[in-house]
Amino acid sequence: MATAQKSKKKGLKGYYLTTFLIGLGFFTMGLMDPLYDTYIPIFLARFVESKALIGSIMTFDNLLAIFLIPVFSALSDRTHTKIGRRMPYIIIGLPLTAVAFGLIPYAALNSLWMLIVLVFGLNLFKQSVRGPVVALMPDMVPGELRSEANGVINTMGGIATIVGTVGLARLMDVPVKVPGLGMQTDILAFPVSGVLVIVAVILLFTFVKEKNAINVGGKEKSESILHSLKVIFNEKDKSALFILLSLLFWFIGYQGILPFVGLYSKDILHTSSGTASLAAGMVGIAYAIFAIPSGIIAHRFGRKKTIRASLFALVIILILIYFHDPMTPSWGIPARQFSFWALLFFFGVFWVAIITNSFPMLWQMSSFQTVGIYTGLYYFFSQLASIISPPITGGFIDAFGFRSIFIYGAVSMLIAFFLMSHVHRGEPEDDPIAEEE
Repeated sequence: MATAQKSKKKGLKGYYLTTFLIGLGFFTMGLMDPLYDTYIPIFLARFVESKALIGSIMTFDNLLAIFLIPVFSALSDRTHTKIGRRMPYIIIGLPLTAVAFGLIPYAALNSLWMLIVLVFGLNLFKQSVRGPVVALMPDMVPGELRSEANGVINTMGGIATIVGTVGLARLMDVPVKVPGLGMQTDILAFPVSGVLVIVAVILLFTFVKEKNAINVGGKEKSESILHSLKVIFNEKDKSALFILLSLLFWFIGYQGILPFVGLYSKDILHTSSGTASLAAGMVGIAYAIFAIPSGIIAHRFGRKKTIRASLFALVIILILIYFHDPMTPSWGIPARQFSFWALLFFFGVFWVAIITNSFPMLWQMSSFQTVGIYTGLYYFFSQLASIISPPITGGFIDAFGFRSIFIYGAVSMLIAFFLMSHVHRGEPEDDPIAEEE
């Protein structure tokens, strides 16, 4: 209680530096994920024609994630070392991820199997460390400040997306001499990103000390994932269950579209490899600009209202994107590209409002001892969506064309909108679940 009262007086201002430094962990994910989502399908298309098969291969990382993130998140809850409970995973997992990520384009120049093996190794490391990286913030920041803190962190992720998709992606057009293969393009952004990830890990480890966690030294209580699921299903108002189901559907919509935006840009809007990632880059720019304001808005109007309003806005935007191609053929290539990017920018504005506030809602229902488990549950449902959705939308593209995925996304967001009406807890003033009593 004393910590909570102190944090209210202190406000987020007292936690900005800590939050920014923790955001370096999110920065690494924001740097790699858009490049991965944009260029892995392009690399795979060198060997595979079927978009449905490419979509299935793109679920590879999600199959690992659905098992590894919950397990390593829960393990980090129970880890006790001199450097903390999350940090051991971070300083081992992220550098290994960086090395594997940097080698991806070289594998893509050789064979499909070499590419798949390296993608497997990359995701083995990345998904093992993702949960501990995310769970570090609620360890260090009080519950009533987590929407604003998550806004700062998502800003870091947005900046990373901009650096990756708008800046580093341009390096994909720069020729690089590869031993035995001569000058090649579609390489340089990946190894440069890997170096930046390692620099971010060094800074994070140097300046973030887990001994300053808000509840360090509190009463330990080990809970299994199955126990936490039982608590969620047995809650009288089912709020945690419905927010998990809601995020399942909004991620079904998002992940059904994301892996194919780069290919859509190349095949429909005729962009180059270096500019194909700018579609995802628009989402990153929106992240960087609106992540902090979305946390502030939710603090004033409520997290649930902010999320539902944003979901409804996404339905409208995705319908507009669906009609974009047939309504703009006379505009010329540059105007079509810029208008498509503008729509994705507005998509990012409302998407970041959902992501910024949904995690704090779920964390509000957890205890200090189960933050990692609830983080793992969040990722279990989001990664389940990532497994379900890309093969379906890949099949939609093969059967009905690229535009069909935007209607698919709109319907998914609408379902999430209605499911969120059943969520009644997760605001800053709500108490954690009563399992500790």
